[in-house]
Amino acid sequence: MANKLLGWDDTIIALATAQGIGAIGILRLSGTQSFNIVNELFTSKNLLAQPTHSLHVGVLKSGENILDEVVVSLFKSPKSYTGEDVVEISCHGSPYVLQSVLQACMHKGARLARPGEFTQRAFLNGKLDLTQAEAVADLIASESEAAQKTALQQMKGGFSNDIKNLREQLIHFAALIELELDFAEEDVEFADRKKLENLIADILSAVKKLAASFKLGNIIKNGVATVIAGRPNAGKSTLLNALLNEERAIVTDIAGTTRDTIEEKLIVNGIVFRLIDTAGIREATDSIEKIGIEKSMEKINNAVILMYVFDASTQAVIEVKNDIEKLNPIGQKILLVANKTDMCTESKLKELHRGICENIKIDFTYLEVSALKKQYIETLVNCLPEMVVSEKINTNNTIVVNSRHYAALIDCETALLKVQAGLQSNITGDLLSADIRHALHSLGEITGEILHDKDILGTIFGKFCIGK
Repeated sequence: MANKLLGWDDTIIALATAQGIGAIGILRLSGTQSFNIVNELFTSKNLLAQPTHSLHVGVLKSGENILDEVVVSLFKSPKSYTGEDVVEISCHGSPYVLQSVLQACMHKGARLARPGEFTQRAFLNGKLDLTQAEAVADLIASESEAAQKTALQQMKGGFSNDIKNLREQLIHFAALIELELDFAEEDVEFADRKKLENLIADILSAVKKLAASFKLGNIIKNGVATVIAGRPNAGKSTLLNALLNEERAIVTDIAGTTRDTIEEKLIVNGIVFRLIDTAGIREATDSIEKIGIEKSMEKINNAVILMYVFDASTQAVIEVKNDIEKLNPIGQKILLVANKTDMCTESKLKELHRGICENIKIDFTYLEVSALKKQYIETLVNCLPEMVVSEKINTNNTIVVNSRHYAALIDCETALLKVQAGLQSNITGDLLSADIRHALHSLGEITGEILHDKDILGTIFGKFCIGK
């Protein structure tokens, strides 16, 4: 086992369910002594004589002290999540009971697992590659159907298979080049340069497609920061409440009611929009409001979508134009929302729309709503996905969601472009070979085939929760 080679042949334990009171809580052990440790506490039968993948009801005792009546699940190596002997103890969900059982197991020789150590052992023992292991964390953290399905697709090996196929093609390419180098003195050419150019073009196209999917993957995984900004009393908090269909923000006629940012999540078509209601943008009247406005500007600068809300019944086009220029949106998608349209005549709204389109020269989406009356809120909700995704999300396709994977793909793309240029320039095989190896190394880093740096692994698995 890889763990033993690394000196990690001890037995670990952790709570595998969430902290707090619940109907049940599960403690998980993994390692060579898992069965022995639990067997010493389990008084109902000899667990060492039981088959793998079996459940056993009985009592756990520490000395003469009864800890709990439990269900013990046995998974013998190598047919377990980690590839080691694994025992799961299903206890009653009292934090005191769970802590007592955990301490009893530790007294018998188990140690508390580090974050992600169970999944790390699964990776080191060949049960998962690195992309599948990282997908476990993504699945646990998923907040939408799209995030869940994308993580499941990656856990099943979809992305891994894509990378494996690309590496196999590159390895075949490298083998032909290396063979030529071995017979360099005989001036033998084993590889048809035109076919190699076509092969590299196909591989490069596939790598670019995977890298391009990261934009969507990042949206699926992390959501879309959507800042609601505008002047005091423009109806920003009322709009937030209407979007969420609940009274989340305090709404009054007093200007400057919102002093801090309020953040909530809205899921539309599988995408999480992180709605951020901000303090009204104006000259602050006190130090607290000044801090709130500064925080608002910080959120605006980091937003993906800037939803600028203005009072259509009182605000002039020139004021909207000046506000947008002061906010200075760079790179954000701009959504101009004319609010309080229930207080406007149809001719007023037409004049306002025409003035906005003529005077504001940046790209934007324009909508008219009444947050108070909840008019056209559904139209606003439905336009949000269209601002960040050009087509319907297909989670059956491979979508890159991990920034580490994206960086490796870009590195691979750079190396492949050098190979492509080298083929077209008819450079020597040894120079081609160096760039091919670089591309192979980058792809291998994604799945972990050539990644065994304990510091890097610690960083990756350190983001997991303890118990997974």
